[in-house]
Amino acid sequence: MALEYSNQEIPEGINTSKDHPLKEFLLLTGGVMVSIAALVLILVLLSDFIVDYIPFSWEQQLSIPFSDPDNADSSEQAAKPIEVYLQALAERLSAAQNLPEGMLIKTHYIDDKTVNAFATLGGHVFFFRGLLEKLPNENALAMLMAHEIAHVKFRHPIRSLGRGVVVGLLMSLISSSIGDAIMQGFVNEAGYLTVLKFGRDMEAESDEAALAALLSLYGHLEGADDLFRVLQREYDDKEPFEFFSTHPLTDDRISNIRNKARQQRQIAAVNELTPLPEAFSNWVAVKETP
Repeated sequence: MALEYSNQEIPEGINTSKDHPLKEFLLLTGGVMVSIAALVLILVLLSDFIVDYIPFSWEQQLSIPFSDPDNADSSEQAAKPIEVYLQALAERLSAAQNLPEGMLIKTHYIDDKTVNAFATLGGHVFFFRGLLEKLPNENALAMLMAHEIAHVKFRHPIRSLGRGVVVGLLMSLISSSIGDAIMQGFVNEAGYLTVLKFGRDMEAESDEAALAALLSLYGHLEGADDLFRVLQREYDDKEPFEFFSTHPLTDDRISNIRNKARQQRQIAAVNELTPLPEAFSNWVAVKETP
């Protein structure tokens, strides 16, 4: 039996979709966007839990462009005596607080009359001349510095920036462009990270850690409340200045510090205050412009 073969005509359009290509593109794009939105939502819900597991090195990388906005070339300049002193004291207090490995504190001195100090991302702590020149002894300065270092230790800056930065950091693992866009938006909105708000629980936690550090370093708590006496004098009959806007100060908080110092005083017979270096007033003196 002979087989018959016929060359049939191929139907037109057999290799093309009946749907418009733009429709398929939109469906694919929509699916990707929905997936990303779902992922972001999950990260938002888990951000408060995840923040403790974010490596501090990521936080340091995020802070690089904003760590010293007024002195970008500081690494090429010789350190000033006040900067050397502040950094040395920070290292002593960091050791007293047993900071986690790799969590380094970098101090910055700002020659400005603003009465303020603050901690921000990546272990950067800033001190203004306006506050330093009012401190009567090293113990008061150590209380101030130890308090700010404690904010870094407990990761308060990244918590205060909120879920946006946490999500941005995590999204950067998936897409660097998306993650960077999210983070930069929040960082820019934060105004170079100088307006972080710490809640009262964070302040109380930092106070406790600071007092423990002072007790470890000096053997007593004398001078800790001198810091707050300075702040109270500045606060009287004035609008709240920057330190108060970011560091809620209450009578209960001051009383707690004074009570602890009083209790410790009953244990130790001699509690000598540590003076600031003799040249300290010159280091923070207002420089006359030519």
